[in-house]
Amino acid sequence: MASSLTKDSVQPGTPGSGKTFFGHPRGLATLFMTEMWERFSYYGMRALLPLYLVAPAGLHLDAATATAIYSVYLSLVYLLALPGGWFADRVLGPRRTVAVAGTVIMLGHLTLALPSAGTFYAGLGLVAIGSGLLKANISTMVGHLYDGPDDPRRDGGFTIFYIGINLGAFAAPLVIGTIGQKVNWHLGFALAALGMALGLAQFLLGTRHLSPRSNVVPTPLSDREKAATLRKAALWAAVAVVFYAVVGFSGAYTLNWVMVPIIVAGLVIPVVVLARIKRDKELDPTEQSRMSAYIWFFVAAAVFWMIYDQGGSTLSIFADGRAENSIFGWHFPVSWYQSVNPVMIMAFAPVFAALWLALARRGKEPGTATKFALGLILVGASFFLFLAPLSIAEGGHKAAALWLVAIYFVQTVGELLLSPVGLSVTTKMAPAKYASQMMGVWFLAVTAGDATTGLLGVAGVNLDKMGIVALEATLAVVAGAAVWIYRNKVKQLMGDVN
Repeated sequence: MASSLTKDSVQPGTPGSGKTFFGHPRGLATLFMTEMWERFSYYGMRALLPLYLVAPAGLHLDAATATAIYSVYLSLVYLLALPGGWFADRVLGPRRTVAVAGTVIMLGHLTLALPSAGTFYAGLGLVAIGSGLLKANISTMVGHLYDGPDDPRRDGGFTIFYIGINLGAFAAPLVIGTIGQKVNWHLGFALAALGMALGLAQFLLGTRHLSPRSNVVPTPLSDREKAATLRKAALWAAVAVVFYAVVGFSGAYTLNWVMVPIIVAGLVIPVVVLARIKRDKELDPTEQSRMSAYIWFFVAAAVFWMIYDQGGSTLSIFADGRAENSIFGWHFPVSWYQSVNPVMIMAFAPVFAALWLALARRGKEPGTATKFALGLILVGASFFLFLAPLSIAEGGHKAAALWLVAIYFVQTVGELLLSPVGLSVTTKMAPAKYASQMMGVWFLAVTAGDATTGLLGVAGVNLDKMGIVALEATLAVVAGAAVWIYRNKVKQLMGDVN
């Protein structure tokens, strides 16, 4: 998107006063471009990842293992968003944390570009750490540009920022995916590093336009807390080093020694965090009731993301070997399927926003529980639709590309019903004590869903078989039906939150 910097009549003292970016604080241009390039690097690498894992010229793994690695990686990214927010709040502040995150992500992509299996997994770890640090903080800095939650430009600013995310996600598979698949896998990963380098340069050059609040550490650690935190970190690091050294020297090491602990953490930590908040006696009865309702949404979201995120693994690996990846005789790389969702999001998100406003004016807008139920049913329907190309492939033929496009379309509609609504209801229902932590809790739903997929992959379950696909689809539809049946009870628990 071309930037449009013009003079605007912003009140003196308003963050970003003076030149503006489409009528918004100029710092939004910095964060827009930073996030666009970061998403370009992230989604480009993600589009290549499962294909590289199964490719004979790549790591040549089986589909179940590749899906497990992909799912564990996604789970780790969202799991690390929670400590990423803590790190900014207590140690560096959002601005410096994002600068560190961009550097770590860039180094991770460069490590992926090295032609070695060992460095490849190290690169994945670095990208996950950097993404967790960045994801938790860059949106916070967008909020800092405005005069509080009542600033009339705030929602529009986040909408523009969201466009940047999807522009990067749309372009990445077309560029990085093509180079990686058609020229050289590691050159593709190197292009992802270049994308992050451009984003980091944009961020560092434009930091002067950001709000001074983004450079503040909200609740810095005391000297005593720093010492205690360092001791604990050193202790756990030493335990990990000793444990994996013993496993490695014993000859028993396999990749599962890394993946299984991450999967367990991805399943246990969300439960522990929700239980801790729910059992907090400082919450008043209204907040307790809202948390009971929120658990419904959290579980529903975990089921949704378990299926939805397989669009980048199970569906991609299926397309790589058993789909006719061409339209009207024009062939395209498999990674291009990953551009379908972001372009549909950009096309349909304004439509849904307008639809909800129109229905709200008539007093007919569906409630949050109804939207969640529909989202779950649609993601289940997408996997019922997946049974058709699976059946065609089992008959010895290659499935048409439009089957996969149709699946991504149904999933995108489901995402628009559930994801933005989930983000909104998370902020509305958050107990005052946990207001700044609840967005990290929402990300844990993605962690739990992807960890479940990773667990199935580690167990050797082939997720592209008709039986397991039908089972997952049925689970989502049943979960959606349950949310719809109990929607009035959930609404009652929500109290005055709509």
